[in-house]
Amino acid sequence: DLARGIHPAILTDRGLGPALTSLAGRCTVPVKVSVDLGHRPAAAIEGIAYFTVSELLQNVSKHARASSASVDVWQVADRLMVLVADDGQGGASTGTGSGLAGLAERLSAVDGLLVVDSPPGGPTTITADLPWRA
Repeated sequence: DLARGIHPAILTDRGLGPALTSLAGRCTVPVKVSVDLGHRPAAAIEGIAYFTVSELLQNVSKHARASSASVDVWQVADRLMVLVADDGQGGASTGTGSGLAGLAERLSAVDGLLVVDSPPGGPTTITADLPWRA
């Protein structure tokens, strides 16, 4: 589904919590998922959040050398907040040509923001701030 950019059925049917839990189960490191939402944001925003977490967890698997990760999702006013953290080696950046730079560009196209905190030696925390658009 991810490779073809298809909206996963579990996201459509059950929402962000179950979809992210399923996604986390495919990561090469253990991932704790916490989703605290009173109701669902717009389907397009849910999809963006899902694919953002998918890309970030792929980065954890490929590059972080982490032993664990976490995904936290919550709402603040009219924003959907997504935090992906890992205990790996750090050093992630949004420098030109990185996958994170492309992700930041995609989020900015919908009035979103990507904040990366990844000092050398770790840990890494990446926050995506998206409009709610219910």
